[in-house]
Amino acid sequence: MRRQWMTAFLTALMIAASVLPAEAVAQNREGEVVIRVGLASASSHVPTGELEAAHLENEDGYGEGYRFGYYDENLDFVELARTGSGTTQVAVLKTTNLTYGYSSALDKYTYGENLSGNIMVGCYHVLVETGLDRERAEEMAARLDGGFVAWIDGEYQVRAGAYTTKEEAQAAFDSLSQALDVVGTSSYGMNVVETGSGRILFQYDMGQGGKLAIQPGQKDGEETRTWFSGYHYRGGFQYHRRNGGNLTVANVVELEDYVNGVICYEMGREWPLEALKTQAMCARTYVLKSLNKHDSYGFDICNSSSCQVYRGMGTGKSYGPSPTSLQAVEETAGLVITYRGELAETPYSSSHGGASEDAKNVWGTDTVQAHPYLRGVVDPYESYADSINAKSSWTVTYTAAELTRQLQSKGYGSGTSVDHLELTYSQLGNVIRLVVHWENGRTSTFTPSGSSAIRGCFGVDSIRFTVNGQTVHQGTRTSAARGSSYAINGQEEIKSAEDLYAISGDGTVSALDRDAYVITGRGSVSSLSAGQTGESGSTGDNQGGGVVTVSGSRYVFEGGGWGHQLGMSQYGAYAMAKQGFDYEDIITHYFPGVEITRYRY
Repeated sequence: MRRQWMTAFLTALMIAASVLPAEAVAQNREGEVVIRVGLASASSHVPTGELEAAHLENEDGYGEGYRFGYYDENLDFVELARTGSGTTQVAVLKTTNLTYGYSSALDKYTYGENLSGNIMVGCYHVLVETGLDRERAEEMAARLDGGFVAWIDGEYQVRAGAYTTKEEAQAAFDSLSQALDVVGTSSYGMNVVETGSGRILFQYDMGQGGKLAIQPGQKDGEETRTWFSGYHYRGGFQYHRRNGGNLTVANVVELEDYVNGVICYEMGREWPLEALKTQAMCARTYVLKSLNKHDSYGFDICNSSSCQVYRGMGTGKSYGPSPTSLQAVEETAGLVITYRGELAETPYSSSHGGASEDAKNVWGTDTVQAHPYLRGVVDPYESYADSINAKSSWTVTYTAAELTRQLQSKGYGSGTSVDHLELTYSQLGNVIRLVVHWENGRTSTFTPSGSSAIRGCFGVDSIRFTVNGQTVHQGTRTSAARGSSYAINGQEEIKSAEDLYAISGDGTVSALDRDAYVITGRGSVSSLSAGQTGESGSTGDNQGGGVVTVSGSRYVFEGGGWGHQLGMSQYGAYAMAKQGFDYEDIITHYFPGVEITRYRY
């Protein structure tokens, strides 16, 4: 099986020569787009919540020491202070009294308000001098016992000590001949300490809008890999106390490094190169389309499946980017998916079970005018990956009483029982509406997304299923010979081969017959196939649109696929790559009508 997508003149889609206008992105001094990825946050989309203490450790051979400062509006790092090259571990702490000790909840040694231990970092200090330049501040701090450089409200200060009570700090102040005051910070202040000690290396307090940056290594441009919360990351880190409480942490990383940290977690790291290229294209386009999505939390994008799973360079040699995934990113660097000169929406999920769905039936998206590339398509390829796809088929069974309890646990049908179900199928054979009729005469309506999402409420993996084996057109399969259509550009339909004409190289025009074949721009040959618009053609056991009513003492949900049913199927991309399709073929199959464009930063 070879490529099956074509233009109206039966030529292959080529990479578009046009470029996008520059978007409102952060572009650093090297000209690279920089992304802020949430690693710890109060956002429900980030698995790690805000932290009292956030630890970093440089990986051996990838950067020495740390630099402290902030990121400017272009996310270029501005240095205010640094450690020596021998410092390998640091922790950022909120400026309150914290003790270094073992946390059973976190299963590690860290700093916390409720831990036991002999090492304390207090929130009171002696102010020694203010209004200095950096060199003078560092010299003075080095001469003091417990001295450190602080950046407070935009100026350097020299402070000493980290006392847990104001009385202790006052006693230290009284013993110094040249001290100005006993001070603390605002509720937005942060300390950087050498991990396992009470020694402050640097203090930062710029009030509510202040964000501390830490850049591993001694100079810009060197490759660093730094451990944070079980994974190691390229780039730098940004910290702030969003509401004056615990720390929010973001990884500040260049775009292609971000994509490297996504595709090996969203797709198998050793999957075929062309599948990984497709994933890289979707991931790159998605993040550029989603910049500032979580700006209210202080970062562009989260690190979970609510955005895209991101784990940087992984857990070490055993997991993370592979040579193949790194190659996929390198060979597609700077390329994005566009429609009419704009970044496209590029949703993807694990598998579709035979056909994706129109976004209008899932998200309410306009798939006629604005987003025609998000119309559902029949997927004849995904089944070739069934042997490695645990969700290629699945069954969920309820008795009537169990289904009632399942739905009542979601807040539906209190005080009554399920009488029967009414399922509405799309033309592609996916369930786009499910109405539960209760014995008391009332109904509850469920849809593919939102608070009454079918998958979540019924405990199924996709919206592609039957109940008790009942389908709209049981046992039938459409084909080109039985009234389906030929797809042109993945959108327009031609009802028969007799409606198609070929233009030869010398300009001769002739009608096509049913045995027509396509030669693409790259020279591959494929038969002209039917049903590629997603409006007709084989859709497995769920044929055509219509309504099915199901009742009984048992409800057996049999289906296939896993995910929201939109855009690219990852197992479908795997199967297509295995059959010789390249990433352009895969992208234009799942997003018909799009172009592949070089993004101008």
